[in-house]
Amino acid sequence: MTKIVNGASAQPKSGGVPRQIILLLHGYGSNGADLISMAPHWQQALPDALFLAPNAPQRMGQGGGHQWWPLHGFSPQALASGASQAAPAIDGFLDRKLAQYGLSDGDLAIIGFSQGTMMALHVGLRRPAAPASIVGYSGMFVGAHALTSDAIVKPPVLLVHGSADPVVPVAALHAAKADLHRLGIDAQTHVSTGLGHSVDPVGLRLGAEFVAKHFAGR
Repeated sequence: MTKIVNGASAQPKSGGVPRQIILLLHGYGSNGADLISMAPHWQQALPDALFLAPNAPQRMGQGGGHQWWPLHGFSPQALASGASQAAPAIDGFLDRKLAQYGLSDGDLAIIGFSQGTMMALHVGLRRPAAPASIVGYSGMFVGAHALTSDAIVKPPVLLVHGSADPVVPVAALHAAKADLHRLGIDAQTHVSTGLGHSVDPVGLRLGAEFVAKHFAGR
Protein backbone atom coordinates (compact mmCIF):
# COMPACT_ATOMS: atom_id res chain seq x y z
CA MET A 1 0.00 0.00 0.00
CA THR A 2 1.19 3.50 -0.82
CA LYS A 3 2.05 5.39 2.34
CA ILE A 4 1.35 9.07 2.87
CA VAL A 5 4.01 11.12 4.59
CA ASN A 6 3.32 14.37 6.39
CA GLY A 7 2.87 17.38 4.16
CA ALA A 8 2.09 20.57 6.04
CA SER A 9 0.70 20.87 9.55
CA ALA A 10 -0.32 23.45 12.15
CA GLN A 11 -0.15 22.74 15.87
CA PRO A 12 -3.03 23.63 18.24
CA LYS A 13 -3.30 27.39 18.80
CA SER A 14 -3.88 26.65 22.51
CA GLY A 15 -0.32 25.36 22.80
CA GLY A 16 -1.62 22.18 24.41
CA VAL A 17 -1.85 18.60 23.22
CA PRO A 18 -4.21 18.03 20.27
CA ARG A 19 -7.76 17.21 21.30
CA GLN A 20 -8.97 17.01 17.72
CA ILE A 21 -7.47 16.32 14.31
CA ILE A 22 -8.58 18.20 11.21
CA LEU A 23 -7.46 16.44 8.04
CA LEU A 24 -7.18 18.71 4.99
CA LEU A 25 -7.21 16.91 1.63
CA HIS A 26 -5.98 19.04 -1.28
CA GLY A 27 -7.18 19.11 -4.86
CA TYR A 28 -5.72 17.66 -8.06
CA GLY A 29 -2.30 19.07 -8.89
CA SER A 30 -1.96 20.88 -5.57
CA ASN A 31 -0.29 19.96 -2.26
CA GLY A 32 -0.68 20.13 1.49
CA ALA A 33 1.08 23.49 1.74
CA ASP A 34 -1.78 25.03 -0.27
CA LEU A 35 -4.58 23.76 1.97
CA ILE A 36 -2.85 24.37 5.31
CA SER A 37 -3.49 28.07 4.57
CA MET A 38 -7.02 27.40 5.86
CA ALA A 39 -5.75 26.69 9.37
CA PRO A 40 -5.19 30.32 10.50
CA HIS A 41 -8.81 31.11 9.54
CA TRP A 42 -10.10 28.21 11.66
CA GLN A 43 -7.83 28.19 14.71
CA GLN A 44 -9.79 30.78 16.67
CA ALA A 45 -12.87 28.55 16.59
CA LEU A 46 -10.82 25.35 17.02
CA PRO A 47 -7.91 26.18 19.36
CA ASP A 48 -7.25 22.57 20.42
CA ALA A 49 -7.15 21.11 16.91
CA LEU A 50 -4.10 19.74 15.10
CA PHE A 51 -4.35 20.53 11.38
CA LEU A 52 -2.79 17.97 9.04
CA ALA A 53 -2.51 18.59 5.29
CA PRO A 54 -0.62 15.65 3.77
CA ASN A 55 0.55 15.53 0.18
CA ALA A 56 -1.23 12.98 -2.00
CA PRO A 57 1.14 10.07 -2.65
CA GLN A 58 1.42 10.50 -6.42
CA ARG A 59 3.67 13.28 -7.69
CA MET A 60 2.85 15.14 -10.90
CA GLY A 61 5.68 16.24 -13.15
CA GLN A 62 8.64 18.23 -11.88
CA GLY A 63 6.72 20.80 -9.82
CA GLY A 64 5.21 20.54 -6.36
CA GLY A 65 1.90 19.11 -7.56
CA HIS A 66 0.36 15.88 -6.32
CA GLN A 67 -2.72 13.84 -7.16
CA TRP A 68 -4.79 11.29 -5.24
CA TRP A 69 -5.17 9.40 -8.52
CA PRO A 70 -4.61 10.25 -12.21
CA LEU A 71 -7.65 11.86 -13.83
CA HIS A 72 -7.56 9.87 -17.06
CA GLY A 73 -11.34 9.57 -17.23
CA PHE A 74 -14.30 11.48 -15.83
CA SER A 75 -16.97 8.79 -16.07
CA PRO A 76 -18.64 7.94 -12.74
CA GLN A 77 -16.97 4.51 -12.86
CA ALA A 78 -13.48 5.95 -13.44
CA LEU A 79 -13.85 8.49 -10.62
CA ALA A 80 -15.19 5.92 -8.18
CA SER A 81 -12.40 3.50 -9.07
CA GLY A 82 -9.75 6.18 -8.57
CA ALA A 83 -11.10 7.19 -5.17
CA SER A 84 -11.28 3.56 -4.10
CA GLN A 85 -7.62 2.98 -5.03
CA ALA A 86 -6.47 6.12 -3.19
CA ALA A 87 -8.48 5.51 0.00
CA PRO A 88 -6.24 2.95 1.82
CA ALA A 89 -3.33 5.41 1.99
CA ILE A 90 -5.55 8.03 3.67
CA ASP A 91 -7.07 5.49 6.05
CA GLY A 92 -3.60 4.29 7.04
CA PHE A 93 -2.42 7.86 7.65
CA LEU A 94 -5.49 8.60 9.78
CA ASP A 95 -5.13 5.41 11.80
CA ARG A 96 -1.49 6.24 12.57
CA LYS A 97 -2.25 9.84 13.58
CA LEU A 98 -5.28 9.02 15.74
CA ALA A 99 -3.27 6.33 17.53
CA GLN A 100 -0.28 8.68 17.94
CA TYR A 101 -2.40 11.23 19.82
CA GLY A 102 -4.75 8.80 21.58
CA LEU A 103 -7.78 10.09 19.68
CA SER A 104 -10.76 8.39 18.01
CA ASP A 105 -12.78 8.99 14.84
CA GLY A 106 -15.15 11.11 16.92
CA ASP A 107 -12.25 13.56 17.39
CA LEU A 108 -11.70 13.81 13.63
CA ALA A 109 -13.00 16.18 10.95
CA ILE A 110 -12.19 15.55 7.28
CA ILE A 111 -12.06 18.56 4.95
CA GLY A 112 -11.58 18.33 1.20
CA PHE A 113 -11.21 20.59 -1.80
CA SER A 114 -12.12 19.37 -5.32
CA GLN A 115 -10.49 15.92 -5.76
CA GLY A 116 -9.85 16.07 -2.01
CA THR A 117 -13.63 16.37 -1.45
CA MET A 118 -14.11 13.16 -3.42
CA MET A 119 -11.61 11.52 -1.06
CA ALA A 120 -13.12 13.08 2.09
CA LEU A 121 -16.54 11.63 1.30
CA HIS A 122 -15.18 8.28 0.12
CA VAL A 123 -13.04 7.75 3.22
CA GLY A 124 -15.26 9.49 5.77
CA LEU A 125 -18.37 7.41 5.07
CA ARG A 126 -16.42 4.14 5.25
CA ARG A 127 -14.44 4.66 8.47
CA PRO A 128 -15.01 2.10 11.28
CA ALA A 129 -16.77 4.84 13.26
CA ALA A 130 -18.18 8.16 12.08
CA PRO A 131 -15.92 11.23 12.05
CA ALA A 132 -17.31 14.26 13.86
CA SER A 133 -17.94 15.96 10.50
CA ILE A 134 -16.98 16.21 6.82
CA VAL A 135 -16.72 19.47 4.88
CA GLY A 136 -16.37 19.38 1.10
CA TYR A 137 -15.48 22.39 -1.06
CA SER A 138 -15.92 22.48 -4.86
CA GLY A 139 -16.14 18.72 -5.17
CA MET A 140 -18.24 15.70 -6.06
CA PHE A 141 -19.62 12.60 -4.36
CA VAL A 142 -18.30 9.67 -6.40
CA GLY A 143 -19.30 6.04 -6.07
CA ALA A 144 -22.60 6.81 -4.34
CA HIS A 145 -24.49 4.26 -6.46
CA ALA A 146 -22.50 1.44 -4.88
CA LEU A 147 -23.39 2.40 -1.30
CA THR A 148 -26.30 1.35 0.86
CA SER A 149 -27.53 3.10 3.98
CA ASP A 150 -26.69 0.20 6.30
CA ALA A 151 -23.11 -0.21 5.02
CA ILE A 152 -21.77 3.23 5.96
CA VAL A 153 -21.31 5.58 8.90
CA LYS A 154 -23.27 8.83 8.82
CA PRO A 155 -21.34 11.90 9.91
CA PRO A 156 -22.84 15.35 9.38
CA VAL A 157 -21.70 16.80 6.04
CA LEU A 158 -21.39 20.37 4.77
CA LEU A 159 -20.89 20.97 1.04
CA VAL A 160 -19.83 24.39 -0.28
CA HIS A 161 -19.54 25.32 -3.95
CA GLY A 162 -19.19 28.35 -6.20
CA SER A 163 -22.08 29.00 -8.58
CA ALA A 164 -19.61 29.88 -11.36
CA ASP A 165 -17.22 26.94 -10.90
CA PRO A 166 -15.81 26.12 -14.38
CA VAL A 167 -13.96 22.97 -13.20
CA VAL A 168 -16.58 21.09 -11.17
CA PRO A 169 -20.02 22.52 -12.02
CA VAL A 170 -22.28 23.45 -9.12
CA ALA A 171 -24.70 20.74 -10.28
CA ALA A 172 -22.28 18.32 -8.56
CA LEU A 173 -23.25 19.83 -5.19
CA HIS A 174 -26.96 19.27 -5.81
CA ALA A 175 -26.35 15.69 -6.98
CA ALA A 176 -24.19 14.99 -3.92
CA LYS A 177 -26.83 16.36 -1.57
CA ALA A 178 -29.50 14.13 -3.13
CA ASP A 179 -27.25 11.06 -2.91
CA LEU A 180 -26.33 11.77 0.71
CA HIS A 181 -29.96 12.26 1.70
CA ARG A 182 -30.84 8.96 0.00
CA LEU A 183 -28.26 7.32 2.26
CA GLY A 184 -29.74 8.92 5.37
CA ILE A 185 -26.99 11.50 5.84
CA ASP A 186 -27.80 15.02 6.97
CA ALA A 187 -26.06 17.13 4.32
CA GLN A 188 -26.12 20.91 4.50
CA THR A 189 -25.09 23.01 1.52
CA HIS A 190 -24.06 26.55 0.64
CA VAL A 191 -23.60 28.03 -2.83
CA SER A 192 -21.42 31.13 -3.12
CA THR A 193 -22.85 33.29 -5.91
CA GLY A 194 -20.37 34.17 -8.64
CA LEU A 195 -17.50 32.17 -7.12
CA GLY A 196 -15.33 29.97 -9.33
CA HIS A 197 -13.28 26.91 -8.34
CA SER A 198 -12.18 28.35 -5.01
CA VAL A 199 -13.12 28.96 -1.38
CA ASP A 200 -14.33 32.39 -0.31
CA PRO A 201 -14.41 33.99 3.18
CA VAL A 202 -18.05 32.98 3.69
CA GLY A 203 -17.25 29.36 2.86
CA LEU A 204 -14.29 29.42 5.25
CA ARG A 205 -16.43 30.82 8.06
CA LEU A 206 -19.26 28.34 7.50
CA GLY A 207 -16.79 25.44 7.48
CA ALA A 208 -15.14 26.49 10.74
CA GLU A 209 -18.50 26.99 12.46
CA PHE A 210 -19.78 23.61 11.22
CA VAL A 211 -16.71 21.71 12.42
CA ALA A 212 -16.59 23.50 15.79
CA LYS A 213 -20.31 22.88 16.37
CA HIS A 214 -20.06 19.15 15.74
CA PHE A 215 -16.93 18.73 17.87
CA ALA A 216 -18.78 20.53 20.69
CA GLY A 217 -21.78 18.25 20.23
CA ARG A 218 -19.72 15.13 20.87
